Parts: sequence; structure tokens; C-alpha cells
Amino acid sequence: MRNVYEASDYAAGYAELGWDGTYQLVRRDLPSLLQRCVPRGRALDFGCGAGRSTRLLADLGYDAEGVDVATSMVERARTLNPDLTFRTIEHGDFSAYAPRSFDLVLACFPFDNIAGQDRKVALFSALRSLLRPAGILVNVVSSADIYIHEWVSFTTTAFPENRVAGNEDVVRIVTRTFKDAPVCEDIRCDDGGYEAIYAAAGLHVRERHRPLGRNDDGVAWISEREISPWVLWVLTASE
Repeated sequence: MRNVYEASDYAAGYAELGWDGTYQLVRRDLPSLLQRCVPRGRALDFGCGAGRSTRLLADLGYDAEGVDVATSMVERARTLNPDLTFRTIEHGDFSAYAPRSFDLVLACFPFDNIAGQDRKVALFSALRSLLRPAGILVNVVSSADIYIHEWVSFTTTAFPENRVAGNEDVVRIVTRTFKDAPVCEDIRCDDGGYEAIYAAAGLHVRERHRPLGRNDDGVAWISEREISPWVLWVLTASE
């Protein structure tokens, strides 16, 4: 499968994404969730992309830095956010960080594109080792529903095969706001799939949040009022 996030042309378009449209639901609800669970401290943004979520963490007062496997994304992040620290890492290599270094680890969408249950378990286990005793890991992912409905920011009508996809199958989606947007190939994983992965990685589900659109959001929602496109998981190290 092709990971479009590693392509320089896609990185350029992705770098221009804000928190509008369907992403507004994450931007609206994530800050209060984070600050209720861990109001301050050192934060690692895993899969930082072009730095959008790292910048959000910094704006919320965290001592934040970002890591990503895609060199093109990290280069964009450094250009757009010169006051923040970004690193390119090899898959699963967190040797640059000591264990128990972070109060918060945020993964904002990278697991949408990571194939293989064993690989996910290994990554979550490694991220768990970076948490301080009272730390939390927040995993923001696309819900399984995002691939079978229409949204303000995304379309899936060209991919009816998404409806019969199971966990670990490739599903396809297009971001409406990109000019000549390429098809993005994600890996489907529903709630049950993630719960099994967390348990195998030694993580406990503290909270699961599914943001929905509201009338006062000022957006002409399509499916977002009735169906949540995102799942925000709050995780802690198991006792």
C-alpha cells in the first residue's frame, strides 16, 4: 500500500490543512480532554506530520516536540514551526528518548496508516514505556464509520468496497479540500480492534470520546451530527 504522507507533493498540501471542516470536531474537544487529564508537562506528538498537532500542544502550554517517519513532513513542520523541535525517526525507534520522559504522548491520526496488529502493539508498547507514572497516551483515530459516509472534509462514495472491509483491510478516502487530491489508503481498525491492541500493549482505556457536530459549530455538517468520524482514546499504562 502507498503511504501518501511520505510523498513531498502530499506533504505540501497536508501542511496547509488547518482544523476546519470535519477536523474542527477534534480541535473543539481535544484541548479540554487533554487539560482535564494532564494539564501541563512534557508532551511528545507521535506522527506529527507537518506540525499541526504539535503546534496545538504548544499553544495549550505543553513543552511539546514532534516525531514522524516521513522526512518530507518533518521538513515542512520545521519550516512552519521554527520555534519547535521535530525529529525524523525510524519506525518504532524511540532510542532518542529515555523511558518515562513524557507526561503526555499524543498520536493524532498516524495509526490510521499503520498496517499490522503486531506492529501496532509494538508501537503502543514502546510509546507506553515513554510515559511517566501519571502520564497518558491519547490516540486520535478515524472511526470505522468515516469510510462509509460523506463528510464536510471527506468523500468515500467512489469506494463502495469500504462497506465490506474488515479490520486490517485497506480502505480509501479522499480529502475534499485538496486540489487534485490523491486517494488516501488507510487501514481499517474498529473499536474492538483497538481495544485488543491496547490490552496486548499493556494499556488501559481510561476514556473513549466520539465528538459530534453541534448547531453552534457554525458548520453545515453532512453526517457529523449523527455519526462521529473520530474516536479519541485516553490510555494509561495498565497496573
